[in-house]
Amino acid sequence: GVTRLLLTRIPFFKEIIVSSFSCPSCSWANTEIQAAGRIQEQGVCYTLAVTSRQDMNREVVKTDCASARIPELDFEIPAFSQKGVLTTIEGIIDRAVAGLEQDQPTRRATDKEVARKIDEFIGKLRQLKEVNSPFTFILDDPSGNSFVQNPRAPRRDPALLVTRYRRSPQQSALLGLQGEEVDARLPDAAEDLRDEVLQFNTNCPECNAPASTNMKLVEIPHFKEVIIMATNCDSCGHRTNEVKSGGAIEPQGTRITLRITDPSDMTRDILKSETCSVEIPELEFELGMGALGGKFTTLEGLLKDIRDLVEKNPFTLGDSSTPSRTGKLQEFIGKLQDVKGKAQAHFIMDDPAGNSYLQNVYAPEEDPELSVQRYERSFEQNEELGLNDMRTEGYEPEPASGR
Repeated sequence: GVTRLLLTRIPFFKEIIVSSFSCPSCSWANTEIQAAGRIQEQGVCYTLAVTSRQDMNREVVKTDCASARIPELDFEIPAFSQKGVLTTIEGIIDRAVAGLEQDQPTRRATDKEVARKIDEFIGKLRQLKEVNSPFTFILDDPSGNSFVQNPRAPRRDPALLVTRYRRSPQQSALLGLQGEEVDARLPDAAEDLRDEVLQFNTNCPECNAPASTNMKLVEIPHFKEVIIMATNCDSCGHRTNEVKSGGAIEPQGTRITLRITDPSDMTRDILKSETCSVEIPELEFELGMGALGGKFTTLEGLLKDIRDLVEKNPFTLGDSSTPSRTGKLQEFIGKLQDVKGKAQAHFIMDDPAGNSYLQNVYAPEEDPELSVQRYERSFEQNEELGLNDMRTEGYEPEPASGR
């Protein structure tokens, strides 16, 4: 056979593709339509009050995802039960009659009662074509690509009611969409960042060769969002990572104290912001704010970074170092190694900005080894954070008085 395709435009509607097939051997013919556009933002429902024979000749575009109903007969053609078609209301009824008559000979031989009821229903459908009494024709298409002709266009047709509606999640799933929420609104920028790793070009801080920095927005459970940035240089192999707080400075500072009693404490997650200082009283060790920058790691990883920072200090290495200083350094490293293994100690994080975090392994319950204290910042701490001179209200310049 031969299939013919035609791209045509229906006035006051849209473009469609008409597909027509005919077979010269058996004279079988078939016509289908497909929407040439995309799925519309909203579904559409046409409700037509059929009162005359002229209404039976109205053109109808019925896509394969549209359903047709005639409430007076409790009759419905479900969605996806037929191919899309360009026809008339009379043609839709004829097509329904042909579908019901197709298996009637078999039914008459197997179940005469069902066949008799279907014959009665087919008779009612054929009587509709005569329009002896008014009836309602409803065409509902979630894709919004179906159409019922308005012969009065561009004027309004009082017999035809067109209703636009928002698709339900079930209808969106049948159409292969991700849900009506995606269609109804644009995705939030923060949600895009959570699902995507952003990459931008930069230079390596060690060899100044071109490198790439990856950035990811991560939500820490029972805390807040942070931005993790990691740089990897392919030329010299240098790696660095940094953490930025994803929120504002908290109204109060935070002092977090952990009593290390078990080696499993080394696996706790830690977010150390740039404004956080670290203290281990048992070792008489204190790390000021700004050192090591912002980090998102484990307690063991942070202690390793502290050890590397101490060992690589140029004032404790080389010819300028003294034997006594080197001995004290090795003693401190040994005590730090004991903290990671068996010795008990207190690990204190003091962050005036309140943007640091130490994992509570018992969350949402209280952790008996972890205490979090909120405190009011001093004037000096606010000065270091630049909050004393920050004005968020009344910063507009006063208008000059007229002379």
